[in-house]
Amino acid sequence: MLKIGDIQMKNQVVLAPMAGVCNSAFRLTVKEFGAGLVCAEMVSDKAILYNNAKTMGMLYIDEQEKPLSLQIFGGEKETLVEAAKFVDKNTTADIIDINMGCPVPKITKCDAGAKWLLDPNKIYEMVSAVVDAVDKPVTVKMRMGWDEEHIFAIQNAQAVERAGGKAVALHGRTRVQMYEGHANWDIIKEVKQAVKIPVIGNGDVQTPQDAKRMLDETGVDGVMIGRAALGNPWMIYQTVKFLETGELMPEPGVKEKIDVCILHLDRLIDLKSEHIAVREMRKHAAWYLKGIRGNAIVRNKVNECNTRQDLVTLLTDFVEEIEQKQQSNSQVV
Repeated sequence: MLKIGDIQMKNQVVLAPMAGVCNSAFRLTVKEFGAGLVCAEMVSDKAILYNNAKTMGMLYIDEQEKPLSLQIFGGEKETLVEAAKFVDKNTTADIIDINMGCPVPKITKCDAGAKWLLDPNKIYEMVSAVVDAVDKPVTVKMRMGWDEEHIFAIQNAQAVERAGGKAVALHGRTRVQMYEGHANWDIIKEVKQAVKIPVIGNGDVQTPQDAKRMLDETGVDGVMIGRAALGNPWMIYQTVKFLETGELMPEPGVKEKIDVCILHLDRLIDLKSEHIAVREMRKHAAWYLKGIRGNAIVRNKVNECNTRQDLVTLLTDFVEEIEQKQQSNSQVV
């Protein structure tokens, strides 16, 4: 099983830290589907130190989510260390993760995120400073390199290990690739072979079979699932079960999907207020609806919803419509 420092996970399946998605409402929902570890969305070191109200809200953790990894980012050692100390002493996170993978220009321009990938020496300096300052285990989430000419994944992972980092999560794409093309699992395997700390593989895990193949082909200690879990926490449950038993669990029915979507909505309302939650939930609702036949009109109408009642009525009416069609079809047969 996956173990990071003294934190033992119940399985090898990890929810990736996706910006704008992995708040407590989403993480708790995924956790209930069996994830061994959930990761919070990245938080700015400077925003923590400025006591930014929105950022402080992002640090909220429900005890039922644990074990949980909370991710910070920054480009300067002093502020990163101070933010890590705050997280260490003022949150119930189990693990402090440092973001070295975000490819977005507004992050890399601040010498943060994927910009670190160009300098293994900076990685050692920054990670060791954080490790020395906190009690919680420190991990790093990184990409394999900046571009095809600058792939220092092995050197970077070794720098993390030398600095006292307890694990590395590696996305097999470069910063230039963003989320396009294919993830390189060969480099993930090479990194796993080059360090003794746990390595978590990330990239192109879209099915339970992909997760098993990544574990088998690369030898990683855990598998990280990101976009495949959007609107689909069943992917987490199916993966856990497939790795445990080799059995592929069935896809959820339409009503089950919508019931979980509404549960997710209500948790988001509790977390952020109805006005903010409903607007944020529009993208999630569209993800939950994905793959359901005849969803196009409903997905468009989701963007017009401004209240919980609007959204719940739209979704439950859609379920009733599908169930009536199924009933009439079965009667015809």
